[in-house]
Amino acid sequence: MSSERPQHEGLEARIVDAVAPTIEHMGYELVRVQVSGKERPVVQIMADRADGAPFRVEDCEAISHAVGAVLDVEDPIKGEWSLEVSSAGIDRPLTRTKDWVNYAGHLATMDLMVPQDGRKRFRGVILGADAETARMRLEDGQDIAVPRSNIRRAKLVLTDALIEATAAAAGLPDQQEDAEDPASEDPTPARRN
Repeated sequence: MSSERPQHEGLEARIVDAVAPTIEHMGYELVRVQVSGKERPVVQIMADRADGAPFRVEDCEAISHAVGAVLDVEDPIKGEWSLEVSSAGIDRPLTRTKDWVNYAGHLATMDLMVPQDGRKRFRGVILGADAETARMRLEDGQDIAVPRSNIRRAKLVLTDALIEATAAAAGLPDQQEDAEDPASEDPTPARRN
């Protein structure tokens, strides 16, 4: 399985190169790697299931064990460090072309490394992307195209429309319809195993 990997530099790029093949072989897609902290760095791995199924705690555990073993062997960080594995979440970072394409029509923010049109920070509706350029319609109605290599950080903004779209994609019932329809209420409390 070969998928587009997020763009990283330096230490984070070395970590991506080390862990991405393992993550992909396990049936996941790497969304982002971020290293934070100086004295005891934290390696944050964000992933999705390649099959589109909901990401669960068991997925985090599986990735954590596998990636921890790879990083112990590769040893990209000298000294003590810790590992955190999570899903991308609803207000996910936009790191891959597919993120920009799949969430077209949703609100996002974007921070640039080098100013464009005198600005480094943008907010607007995603229009799409290709491997080289991300497109967005700003809140003032202006359309912009930004070289992806100039994007420092981009992420979805949590909105009702995004929550509804995410729930629909996961096959969950519309919460608003359930709240308005008293017949849909089940007096039996939900149980989780």
